[in-house]
Amino acid sequence: MLFTSNDKKMKSKTSKSQGNLSREELSSKLGQLFEDELRDIYWAEKALTKAIPKMIKNATSAELVESLENHLEETEGHVGRLEQIFSMLGKEPRGKKCEGMQGIVKEAQELMSDADQGVMRDAAIISAAQKVEHYEISSYGTLRTFAQVLGLNEAVPVLESTLEEEKNADRILTEVATSAVNIDAASEVEE
Repeated sequence: MLFTSNDKKMKSKTSKSQGNLSREELSSKLGQLFEDELRDIYWAEKALTKAIPKMIKNATSAELVESLENHLEETEGHVGRLEQIFSMLGKEPRGKKCEGMQGIVKEAQELMSDADQGVMRDAAIISAAQKVEHYEISSYGTLRTFAQVLGLNEAVPVLESTLEEEKNADRILTEVATSAVNIDAASEVEE
């Protein structure tokens, strides 16, 4: 199999056994982007620890409330995992305002206030929560890949664990939506 020089560099970096980034890797453009994206998702996760309780308060489906409560607990754990990664980098945990998540949270608030209380609001909450999950899945997948390329081997399984929890939260929301909420919402008519 033929490798380009970039492929060889990537293979070399992903097979490193060291856990911490060297100064050179951390100061590389990809290392800088990794740190920037880490700060972005850290801000987002902290914002979600405030937004999810509002969703819980507005939800009426017992299954939806339970899934949101479980994910709130996971989200608090995600904050801790990100702090662990900052520690691996020798950096203080510090967020950078995540414009994407701020927009998704704002949209969620609008959806909740515009939807009728009950099953329609539950459907709106699921819609908003799944947008959050998809944003997080994208972010954690990217961070995991960056960590692999940069040789931050200790961070890879931490990011992978969070990525899998985000995917699972999305699956659970789909199950709640398709097993009852969306079916019940479909029977509501405009008055």
